[in-house]
Amino acid sequence: MMLMSPPVKQLTQNDGILEVFITFLTLGLTSFGGPIAHLGYFRNALVTQKQWVTENQFSQLLALCQFLPGPASSQLGFALGLLRAGWPGAITAFVAFTLPSVLLLVGFAALLPALSNPIGEAAVHGLKLVAFIIVTDAILNMAKTLCPDTTRRTLAALITSMVLLADTAWFQIVAVAIGGIAGLLLCREPTSVGKASIRIFYSKHLGGILLGLFFFILIALPLTQPFLPELFSIAESFYRAGALVFGGGHVVLPLLEETIVQPGWVSKEDFLAGYGAAQMIPGPMFAFSAYLGALIPTETSPWWGATVAFSFMFLPGFLLISGILPFWQRLSQFTTANYAIAGINAAVVGLLGAALYDPIFIAAIRSGTDLVISIMGLVMLRLWRLSPLIVIAGSLAATLFSVLF
Repeated sequence: MMLMSPPVKQLTQNDGILEVFITFLTLGLTSFGGPIAHLGYFRNALVTQKQWVTENQFSQLLALCQFLPGPASSQLGFALGLLRAGWPGAITAFVAFTLPSVLLLVGFAALLPALSNPIGEAAVHGLKLVAFIIVTDAILNMAKTLCPDTTRRTLAALITSMVLLADTAWFQIVAVAIGGIAGLLLCREPTSVGKASIRIFYSKHLGGILLGLFFFILIALPLTQPFLPELFSIAESFYRAGALVFGGGHVVLPLLEETIVQPGWVSKEDFLAGYGAAQMIPGPMFAFSAYLGALIPTETSPWWGATVAFSFMFLPGFLLISGILPFWQRLSQFTTANYAIAGINAAVVGLLGAALYDPIFIAAIRSGTDLVISIMGLVMLRLWRLSPLIVIAGSLAATLFSVLF
């Protein structure tokens, strides 16, 4: 009798959306360390483990998100969900990745007492060490793939040095541009040409509409806001912040303080308290907008203020990345463009190398003990090939032990 093998289960759109939700919810609950650390978590989960995209595709998306205003890590997650499961996947990725931090920040008052003791502070510091380990591993792996020759290794090292010396967030855009120009001039060997263009399922026409919508909202909200309900004032303030800030993460804080604190919507003390809470939880820094929206006095529920604030904070970045992708798909098919992409990939490695030092290394490594814990974490991750969850648990346990004993 011939044994029949069971039929292979076909992946449906619902299966894809469920996979996106579970994956990004896990990332939203575990991605500590800020926006640069999130990129390391994303790469480990979606390139290495699940293989949703190739290393080159991941770096292309990352370069685009670094070049555009808005929250780079959330834009990257939105784009990866879009490629995996269409528009429902993009929205699912955003909600799943952002929701844990939004809920924690809106209710942060209940969390702060638990973290204001030596054990809580040690646990937070241990998570910073975990972020350092994850990002270091991601950069080493990306450098091996994206900088395989002396030219691109040199370019990455120069970009790292330039970013550290410039010490301004907007220089990230200049660095990506320098990488593209250097790629055109120097990365002309056959191995520099990438064969991993990003496939987009919608047209350039729709992309143009999305870009037009970005600019329309940016112009229309300030003009119409005085004649509309108070929630539109919140929408205008946060949309403008999300549309005009480059570098994301901590860079948005001065703009938010000018927009929210100076008009008297939120006190400076409450603003700083929320910022401190945002450092202690996983997920995107831009989720801080939900906390501020909940505090702004309105005639409606605080949840409405929180929802409007964080929705309009993220919206401009998502409109931009969605609008740009169809044009990038076409551009990346040309050989000359792939020379530029090779240089941009090296520049991205350089950008991450600079971010590994500042702010991650500076915030995480405060003693020789911290350095030893980080080295052992890298050994566990790279040489012993242990699960990242084991590395996280081991690093936290070692940090708590060093503080308590």
